[in-house]
Amino acid sequence: MDHVMPLLVETLFGFFVLFVVTKVLGKTQIRQLTAFDFIAALILGELVGNALFDDEYGLFEIGFAVFLWGALLYITEIITQKFKRTRALFEGKPTIIIHKGKLQREAMAKSKLDINQLQHLLRAKGAFSVTEVDYAVLETDGTVSVLKKSLDQNPSRKDFNLMEEKVTLSMTLVCDGEIFLDNLSEANLDQQWLDNELKKQKINSIKDVFYAEYKEGEALHVQAY
Repeated sequence: MDHVMPLLVETLFGFFVLFVVTKVLGKTQIRQLTAFDFIAALILGELVGNALFDDEYGLFEIGFAVFLWGALLYITEIITQKFKRTRALFEGKPTIIIHKGKLQREAMAKSKLDINQLQHLLRAKGAFSVTEVDYAVLETDGTVSVLKKSLDQNPSRKDFNLMEEKVTLSMTLVCDGEIFLDNLSEANLDQQWLDNELKKQKINSIKDVFYAEYKEGEALHVQAY
């Protein structure tokens, strides 16, 4: 019981200090969490947590550590606002990962983004097929901004009556030169059909395919290496 009251006081103080620092740094620290912001948030929490459960540190040490780190973050924010060239260093830069409907393989690899992760991010934006997307930008906070194709840009969908169109999901059949046999079987297709479709697009080997997507009623969407 002797340690309860000091711990309570230090916890409330730590909470108050973190609250003040967060308000000073602004809402962008929460809503636009870059890699730098994420690390900063972890360290802030770690500073308070270690101080709370270490008998050698008291209120002064907690306040000093948090406010010092908060001051460094605030100075960093000021620097990025005043000097535009520093933004790429501290905040990163948006990356175009789909350009005119084409996956940008090198940009994806540089951003450590694979097909499955990209599909997840696109679905979160209401794009259930890569063929629906004209441009996609990977933002500095890890989200994706999507510009969908218009009906004029996507002729395979233009002739459908949108009110009566059958809703079907696209399936990934090939990714990084590897066939997804489960998806192929679920679509009631076989490898012979896939090989024939690839040959129609002058692709003779599965190993040459970076990404292939199938949707019922539409032509096979293929992007080679």
